[in-house]
Amino acid sequence: MMDFQQTTSLGGTRSSTDEKNVGRVEERPILNAPYDTDAHLTEAEKAEIDRNLVWKLDLQLIPWLCLLYLISFLDRTNIGNAKIVGLQKSLGNLSTGKYNAALSIFFVSYALFEPIANVLLKRLRPSIFIPVIMILWGICMLSMGFVKNWSGLMAARFFLGLAEAGLYPGVNYFLSCWYKRSEFGIRAAIFFSAAAVSGSFGGFLAAAIGKMDGLAGVRGWAWIFIIEGLATVVVGIMSFWFVHDFPDAATFLTEQDRARVIRRLKLDNQSSAEHEEFKMAYFWAAITDWKMYLGMFIYMGADMPLYGFSLFLPSIIKSMGYSNTTTIQLLSVPPYACAAVLTIFIGFYADRTGRRGLCNMLVPPLGVVGFGMLLASQNPQVKYAGTFLGALGIYPCISNTISWVSNNIEGVYKRGIVLGFVIGWGNINGVVSSNIFFKTPQYVVGHATIMAYMLVCLVGGSTAMHFLLIRENDARRAGKRDYLVEGKTEAEAEALGDKRPDFIYTT
Repeated sequence: MMDFQQTTSLGGTRSSTDEKNVGRVEERPILNAPYDTDAHLTEAEKAEIDRNLVWKLDLQLIPWLCLLYLISFLDRTNIGNAKIVGLQKSLGNLSTGKYNAALSIFFVSYALFEPIANVLLKRLRPSIFIPVIMILWGICMLSMGFVKNWSGLMAARFFLGLAEAGLYPGVNYFLSCWYKRSEFGIRAAIFFSAAAVSGSFGGFLAAAIGKMDGLAGVRGWAWIFIIEGLATVVVGIMSFWFVHDFPDAATFLTEQDRARVIRRLKLDNQSSAEHEEFKMAYFWAAITDWKMYLGMFIYMGADMPLYGFSLFLPSIIKSMGYSNTTTIQLLSVPPYACAAVLTIFIGFYADRTGRRGLCNMLVPPLGVVGFGMLLASQNPQVKYAGTFLGALGIYPCISNTISWVSNNIEGVYKRGIVLGFVIGWGNINGVVSSNIFFKTPQYVVGHATIMAYMLVCLVGGSTAMHFLLIRENDARRAGKRDYLVEGKTEAEAEALGDKRPDFIYTT
């Protein structure tokens, strides 16, 4: 196995000989690797240039993308904050069923559009696609502040889901085209931790905006949508200048740095950095890959609990006996903050060790215990402690699962399509999340359903994926898949992507 140094400004430096499962190929020449502009430098000088390059990428890409996802998650879940300050009553005393339907309709349009979003992202360029969809969903969010009835709310939520669908799968796919596999997890974790931060920030913001109730004759819940919608539109316009394109066309890099990025990804055996025309063969390669379907099963075990928790946390806290809306909003902050910290830690640990499957098996039991406490106890302190464990068991598994799937799929369009299906299927389960919390104060059906999803889909699916990938890696190391490249040229072998017999999966 080749020994080379992998550097990352967020994850330290480690040798490839210390890792056996990082989703890369072993002992093979690099096809069409770009010319090494630093060939005349010492290894120490090359390592320093590489560290500075990755740090430059981090500063240019990560902060703004995190802001975009914070806004995105805030806009899709703030309806939970609006609920406890009078949304249902203002729209004609909406029944629980109608309110839950308004939650559900978002996930229908969201999930339907996600599988094709990454293809559009690649064809239209991130610097155009992402700002445009942001402006569109900001307008949808703004319009929610002016709805007068349930039908208007349903229409606004449907188009909000349609517009938001391209961001999360798109950014994960986008980042996977910039970083090595051993660097991607921590970035995906930091990006997704914005969802947990949005929960904290959303609680503070809703508490403050709620005090505007009656200003200009507008209710407090409406001001939540109006102010956050306007902020989204402004940030969307700014994103035309702050969102960058793929490595081969990024304007913030010099020509030499672009070559370095593409070369380091080629050395990591990724083709995702370069331009490639779409072919239906990539679509068929994606939908015939068993890893996609098992990834969908695993991700639904994390995503359904995520939306159940984030949409209903204010209501869950209210059911503990709290009546002051400001107190309820503020009590929703700490669980999210703790979840953000653990999400980043798991991303760092999984990158360093390559043990993504193990993380997905060991973290969810925290959430199962937490929801068990919410289900079994009547003590407000015990129930509130359960919300912390619930968040800790859910949030780290979202980004870790996406990193795991991404690590094991090679090919520009194939990876984008697979991520679209995995994330889209996970989000359609938000329909389940929206319809299981209906009987206070225990929410028995809601908590029990989340526990079942986490145990069966998340833990069970991750266990199956872990051992199936180990078995496949053993078969490849034993030469049992060599027949796949017999008689093929190097270019034809390269086209096999992750089906190449020398591609070792991350387990």
